[in-house]
Amino acid sequence: MSLYTRRGVSAQKEEVHAATRQLSKGLYPNAFCKIFSDYLCSDENYVNVMHADGAGTKSILAYLYWKETGNVSVWKGIAQDAIVMNLDDLLCTGIYDNILFNSTIDRNKNIIPAEVLEQIITGSEEFFQQMKQFGINIHYLGGETADVGDVVRTIAVNGTMTARWRKDRLITNEKIKAGNVIVGLASFGQSTYETSNNSGIGSNGLTSARHDVLNKFYAEHFKESYDNSLDDEVVYIGKHRFKNAGKVDADDEAGLLLSPTRTYAPVIKSLLEENFEKIYSLIHCSGGGQTKCLKYLPDNLRVIKDNLFEPPAVFKLIQESSGSDEREMYQVFNMGCRMEIYTDESFASEVIKLAKSFAIDAQVIGRVEESKKRELIIRRAGRDVACYVSTY
Repeated sequence: MSLYTRRGVSAQKEEVHAATRQLSKGLYPNAFCKIFSDYLCSDENYVNVMHADGAGTKSILAYLYWKETGNVSVWKGIAQDAIVMNLDDLLCTGIYDNILFNSTIDRNKNIIPAEVLEQIITGSEEFFQQMKQFGINIHYLGGETADVGDVVRTIAVNGTMTARWRKDRLITNEKIKAGNVIVGLASFGQSTYETSNNSGIGSNGLTSARHDVLNKFYAEHFKESYDNSLDDEVVYIGKHRFKNAGKVDADDEAGLLLSPTRTYAPVIKSLLEENFEKIYSLIHCSGGGQTKCLKYLPDNLRVIKDNLFEPPAVFKLIQESSGSDEREMYQVFNMGCRMEIYTDESFASEVIKLAKSFAIDAQVIGRVEESKKRELIIRRAGRDVACYVSTY
């Protein structure tokens, strides 16, 4: 049994999918988010989308960093994480403007004071203002902040996004076909709209990453930061502690885990406004890492990823600390590529050029082939790292 499983988490969310198997998949079963008819205005030319996500256990990392360094501004990054995990999922359906956001924050009031809430709320508004500069209008409608210390140990930061969108401007993944190439957008580096270098970690797999990288010091001093029923041998088994109270940067190994999740909204908005017809699919490599695409492929297609980015330092750190094999790493983490664009080979260079105009590295990472089953092959240095077959 993997460390990931022993910590009570699942990259593939098998139980969740089983519980929801009988629910409607909406108008477009292969779409990245569930899409329904326009119930708000009853216009057959529009659809409604509502999506919920959050920062996950990355908030625990912020908690530990804040408690050890006193730097409360780290919570602004958690606000961005919760928003981007919603926003970039919506991007994958073609939605990039006039979006409503509602936050949900559950906290243990005895541990999380008002100053933390203020940073999260302020950080949310700052991110919305930044996106507005690119013509991406997200309307902050408030939300619910609940003091539920009997339910949460520290804090959970989540949100919901809602949009009404033209049906003829949707990306539904039904157009993916053999012969498509996949352009990957890097999750690391520093884009033109980021203020610091991004490790590329995103907001997935942080339960294992936290325990694999951080020192047992945190288990001894912050028991509220983990499930105390876990075996001690899987709790905070790493070597590192946070070093830099001023900012999170590449000189702080533990701090690499706290890079705010990058949004690709400015890039995708520009791409869809100018070349909508040439984009067949957008896949946000979040939960499930590089295997995320399997959930949205039409039947009888194989994806081969044989030119992924060299994994950045944060993923090498996690793998060295955990001893996880490559198959598990690519199944849990984005490994340096968090957005995939499926298009024709003839258009790939234009996508790459656009991404690089925002200082985001991009390259053709793979291709789509005909197959008797939905499957994914990840290949590095001429060898197959893993083959995954769809269970959806």
